[in-house]
Amino acid sequence: MIARTWHATATREQGLAYQRHFATNVVAHLKTIAGYAGASLLRREVDGGVEYLAITLWDSLDSIRAFAGSDPEQAIVDPQARAMLTEFDPIAVNYELAYTDDRTLGPL
Repeated sequence: MIARTWHATATREQGLAYQRHFATNVVAHLKTIAGYAGASLLRREVDGGVEYLAITLWDSLDSIRAFAGSDPEQAIVDPQARAMLTEFDPIAVNYELAYTDDRTLGPL
């Protein structure tokens, strides 16, 4: 199992719009990709806005490549999301899930 992380910021006003976009558009698209295993969007208030950490779960780097292309560290940020964000990382970081006690994932 691979956890893919990505970081972005938005104004408070655009933050809620981005959360809706992530929940409805991004996740809907990810669900169409074989090997996608779930997503979480973490949020925290920062000076002047909000910071997001997106975490998606994948069966393998190959399933991430089906989403991101040949470079699994390439961040994929659609134009609609770009318009809502003040900053975002151009790369995503992929971690092999070494341990979890999340019972929904089952044994690793």
